[in-house]
Amino acid sequence: MSDIIQQEYFNAADYFIDRIIRQGKGHKIAIYTDHRNYTYNDLQKMVNKTANAMRVLGLRVEDKMMLLLLDVPQFFALFWGAVKMGAIPIPVNTMMTPADYEFYLNDSRARVLAVSEEFLPIVNSIQGDLPYLRDIIVISETEGARIPFKQKYKSAAAVAKAALTTRDDVCFWLYSSGSTGSPKGAVHSQNDMVVTSKNFAQGVLGIHEDDILFSAARMFFAYGLGNSLYFPLSVGASVVLNPNPPKPDVMFQYLEKYRPTVFFGIPTLYGQMLEYQARLDQESGKKIDPDAEHALSSVRICVSAGEALPTEIYRRWKKRYGVDILDGIGSTEMGHIFISNRPGEIKPGSTGKPVPGYELRIVDDEGNDVPQGEIGTLLVNGDSAAQSYWRKRDKTRKTMLGEWVNTGDKYYIDQDGFYWCAGRADDMLKSGGIWVSPLEVENCLVGHKAVLEAAVVGQKDDKGLDKPKAYIILREGYEPSEELVEELKKWVLDRLAKYKYPRWIEFVKELPKSSTGKTQRFKLRNLG
Repeated sequence: MSDIIQQEYFNAADYFIDRIIRQGKGHKIAIYTDHRNYTYNDLQKMVNKTANAMRVLGLRVEDKMMLLLLDVPQFFALFWGAVKMGAIPIPVNTMMTPADYEFYLNDSRARVLAVSEEFLPIVNSIQGDLPYLRDIIVISETEGARIPFKQKYKSAAAVAKAALTTRDDVCFWLYSSGSTGSPKGAVHSQNDMVVTSKNFAQGVLGIHEDDILFSAARMFFAYGLGNSLYFPLSVGASVVLNPNPPKPDVMFQYLEKYRPTVFFGIPTLYGQMLEYQARLDQESGKKIDPDAEHALSSVRICVSAGEALPTEIYRRWKKRYGVDILDGIGSTEMGHIFISNRPGEIKPGSTGKPVPGYELRIVDDEGNDVPQGEIGTLLVNGDSAAQSYWRKRDKTRKTMLGEWVNTGDKYYIDQDGFYWCAGRADDMLKSGGIWVSPLEVENCLVGHKAVLEAAVVGQKDDKGLDKPKAYIILREGYEPSEELVEELKKWVLDRLAKYKYPRWIEFVKELPKSSTGKTQRFKLRNLG
């Protein structure tokens, strides 16, 4: 092997798993599940056997393998096994339709599909041709892979050489989809997970080997992939896996059973958990002692992403559990969170400050930096940025501007250097010729005792001008009424500029959400 190859060689599976073994931590628990626990030695064996079995299957360097999997240990084996032998794993959303999976398989040209047995009926319902797909690996959490891959796995060697990849080789893809257009395959490099682990997991959260991480967010998208798949492995820590839907009662069960130290959620879930807890508190009839043992007593820090965390939810959570929630923003394109509040430096309602290792700019439509306090488009620069969108050159050129990535989010900076989200560019509306941030109005509404969730969009009045309209989910014990509508309008008028108050309020049972928990305001606009 030449000195050049030795110098450039880097494989992410070697870094996140084999490196930990070389540090003497092989007997430490890597994964907790209801079925069984897995040590780092167990994990390395699974990964190596999977990599060798994939080679027998005919998978080659740079071939793609799609993962349609629950959050189970086999996800680790298949993802890292593919990386180790040089193939490219592509986790995809588990809540899509047969037509969506047909698109993913044909767009990516994946040769292999690994699917949890629970989703096999959906795959079998695909109507179109799949000209690139060669094999399907069906996975059971308790029994592993089904035959024939099970036999290949059983006979595979437990030692495997990592492919001679470099830090810039393609490592994995994640599909990102906005409100319009087909999903975009964001192509990530071998070193990207190392960057986000050092910058955010270690640089902001201070994750260490004694931590136990637990994420409500699933591994099929960027936030959950970091939280569960590689943040804990980066320092030899442990992770709790939950294959069940992340409902409040399930979250509390796992928190009480496994006693994690770091919990990752999204704003909607934190709100739902507070409501669930409030019902339990009311039923118990006991006076609440915030210093008493509770489900989050083991948790030293909570993290939120996906969309802006309302101030009221942060304050209620802190009051009930005494644990801070660090709100931040990340993206599929950047791999994970690049702006965040941090322990001891939190401004509720803000997204925080730049994560170490990332540079930020806020620019106008001409690409010029805007003055402090003015709203503009957020650009980010960091070494975890995706290389491109697969087969989408125009979209790549519009989003990935040299060293900078256009997030499509509208932001401003306050006098203390904290970043405040004003919403997606497509969500902003003008009222009276002045830009209105839907998030500002939503956060104000959620501060009212009757409001659980709110979404604000623009609707034209009788003169054809855009004005704010609010869709509201009420908290338990409150009923829609004209009196409440007027009370909520006055609530906003008393707290924000007059042009920002919602001219119309509609009460709803639920808001349209993406699979990552983001409110899909474009669907509400279409109701018009």
